[in-house]
Amino acid sequence: MTRRDAGEPVPVDRTVLASVRNFYAAGLNFRAHIDWANREHGGTYKVPTQADIGYRSNGALICSGDDIVIPKDALGPVEFEGELVAVIGEKIKNVNEKDALEYVAGYTLGNDVSERSWQKSDRTLWRAKNSDTFKPMGPSIVDGIDPMAQQIEVRVNGKTVSSYSTAGMIFSIAHYIATMSRYLTLHPGDVIWFGCDGATVPALQPGDLVEVVNEHIGVLANRVKREI
Repeated sequence: MTRRDAGEPVPVDRTVLASVRNFYAAGLNFRAHIDWANREHGGTYKVPTQADIGYRSNGALICSGDDIVIPKDALGPVEFEGELVAVIGEKIKNVNEKDALEYVAGYTLGNDVSERSWQKSDRTLWRAKNSDTFKPMGPSIVDGIDPMAQQIEVRVNGKTVSSYSTAGMIFSIAHYIATMSRYLTLHPGDVIWFGCDGATVPALQPGDLVEVVNEHIGVLANRVKREI
C-alpha cells in the first residue's frame, strides 16, 4: 500500500497480506502491560529507556475471519495482544519526528497472539510469536485518524476483556518511525505493530472468538482452534 491509496478504507485481504514487505513490532511500549506481565508470568521486564524494535514473521499473518490455530504441543497459556498497526506508505530514511507520520499510508489492527511458555523458553520468540496463524491483521487500513488517541478494545466471546488508549504509549509512533529511519530504510508495505496495554487474559481456548476493535478501523475477528 502506498500513500496514493489512502483516503477510503482498504480491506485487508490476502493480497494486502502478501504485499507486506517487512514486519516490525515495538517491544514493551505500555507500562501497565509490563507491570502485569511481571506479576502474572514472573517476568523481570523493565520500562525501556529507548524505543526497542523486533521482527515478526510475515508467514504468521492471517486475515480477519481466518482461524488462529494453536499447535498441538503448545503448553500455553496462549494469549491475545490487541494492537494498533501503522502501514508505511512511502520510502523513509532519516525522517524527523515532526514529519514522520506523513509517510504512513494508514492504520489497522493486529492481534499479537503469544504462547507464553515458549516466550519464556525460546530466546528469539520464534515459536512464541511467529507460529503460523499467530498474527491476525485487519480488517481494514484507514487514514485520517490520530494514532495517539485511539481506543483499542479486545473481546473474547463477546465480553470485553481489555480496553486501553494508545495515548499510553511509552514512545510515540512518530518517535518509533523517526528512530528506526536513522538505521533502517522503511519501505511502502512495511508494517509496525505498537504493543498493547494491561492484562491479556483470559487465555484463548479452542472455540473462542477473539475480536480486536476500534471505532474507525472496525473489528478484527478470529476463531481459535487447536491443531489436531
